Amino acid sequence: MREGRVLQIGEVAGRVGLSLRTIRHWDEVGLVVPSARSVGGFRLYTDADVERLQLVKSLKPLNLTLDQIRDLVQLMDTARAGVHGPDDDRAAEVRSRLALYRAAAEARIEALGAQLHGLQSLARDLKALSAPEPAGRTR
Repeated sequence: MREGRVLQIGEVAGRVGLSLRTIRHWDEVGLVVPSARSVGGFRLYTDADVERLQLVKSLKPLNLTLDQIRDLVQLMDTARAGVHGPDDDRAAEVRSRLALYRAAAEARIEALGAQLHGLQSLARDLKALSAPEPAGRTR
């Protein structure tokens, strides 16, 4: 997207791979609010808005609630803004909460890995069962 250009919701949906309904819902609950609206009331999204939508979409497989995703995104914004001082209580809280989300993400990755292994095993079994019988052999 060119600098300063804004996209309407349909363009954004196609670019990010989300439904219009999902994007509207995330706006309504304050998760990803577009930077502007047109005179006619259409949602207008900037590059930063599109990046935020992609981030939120990438967090969905963690099975977090929308409130948890909002909290995590705000924590990430805070951390990126430079709240890093070792003596700062707020910085310690941010780091601690980010560590909890990191642990949850790692646990989810492990669970998904186990699911993947199980599905790969099932696929092998199905492949073997669906293979044609060698000539002269019957079941």
